[in-house]
Amino acid sequence: MERRHDLPKRLTQVAAYSLDNPDEIAFGTVASIAASAAVQPSTLVRFAQQFGFDGFSGLQQIFRARLRERNSTYEDRLRALEADNAEVSENIGILNGFLSAAGRSVETLSHSIDPATFERSVELLARADTIYLLAKRRAAPIGIYMAYAFGKMRVRNQLIATSVGIDDDLVAMAGPNDAAIAISFSPYSPETVGQSRMMTDRGIPLIAITDSAFSPLAGEAAAWFEVVEADHAGFRSLSAGMALAMALTVAVAEWRRRHKSAP
Repeated sequence: MERRHDLPKRLTQVAAYSLDNPDEIAFGTVASIAASAAVQPSTLVRFAQQFGFDGFSGLQQIFRARLRERNSTYEDRLRALEADNAEVSENIGILNGFLSAAGRSVETLSHSIDPATFERSVELLARADTIYLLAKRRAAPIGIYMAYAFGKMRVRNQLIATSVGIDDDLVAMAGPNDAAIAISFSPYSPETVGQSRMMTDRGIPLIAITDSAFSPLAGEAAAWFEVVEADHAGFRSLSAGMALAMALTVAVAEWRRRHKSAP
């Protein structure tokens, strides 16, 4: 989580470019990538070595594998499941695979959470008049759950997910006593990133749930959490993200209850 702050300026520049342009990293040449990222070719090699690769080609293989996974069709993924589960019942094999991925995801999160960041985030959100929830695409179920749970516990919130195209108008209603939660994973939702910047540009504190220190949300946030979900045959669940969302939601409501009843 702290790796971002440890990198020299040029390597941080390469990291940001890599997240924004994964296809170019996967299939470009060192010369073309360096030119596009506005760095020297040697900087790309140093960047790869920083993460334990002998050279830049080793890092490219990781990006190519991720790209193949991202571009695989659901039919391809289902065929992979069938191959993986040849020795057990197909349905039980699928269940076991997803349970295993969920367990790994939650365990990873449990080791990466900084308690001080969690405490600070809970207090910041609990003190807000209204909590705005920004979550699109794969992250949408987390935002929807948080809106439901906050509502049940009488915590005022606004989910930014309209069907009439007024999301930016709702974001513009946020005031200095409000706060926001933004949730997005690579490839990051442009809407979530843009609306998060609208919030932070006006001084509204943002808590981010994302998957990398180089996520565009991490740089905007007052506090952020790294959530990396394990996958099964290319399918990713939201096990760790949902667990964190549940914890934040309940902790915010409990903080308010305690302080409301305090003398």
